[in-house]
Amino acid sequence: MIQVLNAPKNVVAFRALGEVTANDYKTIIAPAVKNLVEQIDEINFLFLIDTDLENFTATAWLEDAFIGLKNFGKWNRAAIVTNSEKAISFTNAFGYVVPGNFRGFKKEFYDQALHWVQGGAG
Repeated sequence: MIQVLNAPKNVVAFRALGEVTANDYKTIIAPAVKNLVEQIDEINFLFLIDTDLENFTATAWLEDAFIGLKNFGKWNRAAIVTNSEKAISFTNAFGYVVPGNFRGFKKEFYDQALHWVQGGAG
């Protein structure tokens, strides 16, 4: 399940809980990302992962990749907030091969992640 989180107007923010499916991406994340691009022509994205990565279905990962590719040149900042060291390392490395800035944060640094993704230093 994906929940929409309160965030500044230039950010889309989500929280993953329990099982995450492709339908979650299609009905919640994709429309919010599309709306943000229409408003500001870039994507500032925060994703709080409050579930095990194994709870993401294979089709959810495919939908995630589709959203990323569809908006390839629009990514500005993306913060992935999780306690998974693997996900944080992957996110940090991913930023070297795609447009935009991608950073992984531990859950205890959620506020710092939100500040950074909306355009603050840190």
